[in-house]
Amino acid sequence: MTTTSVQCCAPIAVEPIDEVAAAELAVLLKAVADPVRLRLLSMIGSHSAGEVCVCDLTSAFNLTAPTISHHLKVLRTAGLIECERRGTWVYYWIVPQAVARLGTLFTPLAQPATV
Repeated sequence: MTTTSVQCCAPIAVEPIDEVAAAELAVLLKAVADPVRLRLLSMIGSHSAGEVCVCDLTSAFNLTAPTISHHLKVLRTAGLIECERRGTWVYYWIVPQAVARLGTLFTPLAQPATV
């Protein structure tokens, strides 16, 4: 007698992704495919306050402020982060649903199936 886990496979291993879903997911994957953007996303997501000032992000890189702004815009356009201007500074935070969508795409694939 064999039993299987309710969720044995990641969505990409269960059935082909349709064209619309593939296009949406590709935007998210492209946004995090850059090392700077991946680091920015990680820095924003792991910040203890749940949000971080752009002034704290730019000092962590050997890049110009406009370059950091460009990378943040790509993450924002992809829907992975949101921001709010407060005076002269902009604060960023993660959009949990968007980041979770990336995670659920592959997570069960990384776990062995229960048979």
